[in-house]
Amino acid sequence: MYNFSSGPAALPAPVMERARDEFLDFAGTGLSIVETGHRTEAFARLVETAEADLRALLGLGDDYAVLFMQGGATLQFLMTALNLSRPGERVAYVDSGHWSGKAIEAAREVRAVDVVASAAEGGYTSVPPQGAWDAFRDAAYLHYTPNETIDGLEFDYVPGAGDVPLVADMSSTILSAPLPVERYGVIYAGAQKNLGPAGLAVVIIRRDLADRAGSDVPSQLRYRDQIAAGSLFNTPPTFTWWLTAMTLAWIREEGGLEEMDRRARARSRIVYETIDASDGFYVNDVERAGRSRTNIPFRIADAGLERRFLAEADAAGLKQLAGHRSRGGLRASLYNAMPVAGAEALADFMRDFHQRNG
Repeated sequence: MYNFSSGPAALPAPVMERARDEFLDFAGTGLSIVETGHRTEAFARLVETAEADLRALLGLGDDYAVLFMQGGATLQFLMTALNLSRPGERVAYVDSGHWSGKAIEAAREVRAVDVVASAAEGGYTSVPPQGAWDAFRDAAYLHYTPNETIDGLEFDYVPGAGDVPLVADMSSTILSAPLPVERYGVIYAGAQKNLGPAGLAVVIIRRDLADRAGSDVPSQLRYRDQIAAGSLFNTPPTFTWWLTAMTLAWIREEGGLEEMDRRARARSRIVYETIDASDGFYVNDVERAGRSRTNIPFRIADAGLERRFLAEADAAGLKQLAGHRSRGGLRASLYNAMPVAGAEALADFMRDFHQRNG
């Protein structure tokens, strides 16, 4: 069985097997992780190990702080705006699809937002070229979403922001390829795609930016207070943190970000080649340069066949291939936990379905 859910997504099988085996005895304490206090020595070691693994994978220096926070990426839509700008300052956003749009909506609740580039005119099928936008130079920060899970659009470049802090929602691509962290002021990511179960967000923030928040920002929403508390401002989602720590260790054991990148490219290539070779039976509208490595939305030209496709795919062990409710169609999400064999199984099924129904 292969799980193509966009999130909460599949976890690596070795991680789930280890969690099963250790669930009733966390770190040799004789207690389950879900009944272990977050202030205990055993949990403190887990916190230290998880952060150390994340730092090693990304090559993070001491000038960046790492937070493991509740609220998912959605809370970070608001926290970035509150912490990186003051009332009256303008903030800049790139609109590349559904989730960047959600971030813009949240920021507008508290700040004046300039949308400096948008892919909407082209139906979110191509990444807006940066040469067309420079209105962010006086903004408090520039925010973008490198990969849109619903629209299947991925930036093939890191925007140049100059002295303006660059903020990125990397929920769907974090740890799937080497990353030039030094070009970013803040990176945040919901855990439920590449890191672990839902309920946790990882935030990587340049330490000097954590001091920007004014006194009007509540303490629980201030990055500097969360940093001072070591991500333990309040009781954290210990179970999710535990599984995230296991996943970080698994990525390192599997060969790190270079290997994750190699697998991501192999998986996506297999599926896109199947779509492109179908003579229009399957359709993906995203321009090739902007095609996502991790989320592949596609349609069947005869839309009446899509319900049959989903039913037969599910029976064949290819799970959760339905497109987002706002878009319909089909979608294959190929995060780190998906083996290349899963992409091959999907491609085989797609070719067979085409042959029988084309």
